[in-house]
Amino acid sequence: MADAFIAENKKAYFDYEILDKYEAGIILLGHEVKAVKAGNISLKGAFITFHNGEAYLTGAHIGKYKQAGGIKDYDPERSRKLLLKTKEIRYISAKKDEKGLTIVPTRVYTKHSKIKVEIAVGKGKKHYEKKEKIKARDIERDIKRTLKS
Repeated sequence: MADAFIAENKKAYFDYEILDKYEAGIILLGHEVKAVKAGNISLKGAFITFHNGEAYLTGAHIGKYKQAGGIKDYDPERSRKLLLKTKEIRYISAKKDEKGLTIVPTRVYTKHSKIKVEIAVGKGKKHYEKKEKIKARDIERDIKRTLKS
């Protein structure tokens, strides 16, 4: 079965320079799995936290699955445990403690019917770096436009 792309955190690529990427499994409830596979997930504003030697996806919004019926006390933005090896957790949490580095989720996809989250170690970009990137993209677009006509 082919891997299927579900969601991407485009803002992470704009706000951070991505240094390292890791693949992690995620623990979800049954109706959350169906909601995610239906594309009902948003990584906007999501980040990774560490508690008691475990990694958690915090701030990701997984809406209710419509066919699941009335689910009482469901929090769509609850923290969800990530499945990583202990060595990876130690390494990534050490990177988080370094100045200027943060851990953000970049993509959600399926791999052999399992839902995976790609997390990345990123270094925050300065405001002027973002402006330069936008300016370079605009110039490149203008060049392509003039070459077409």
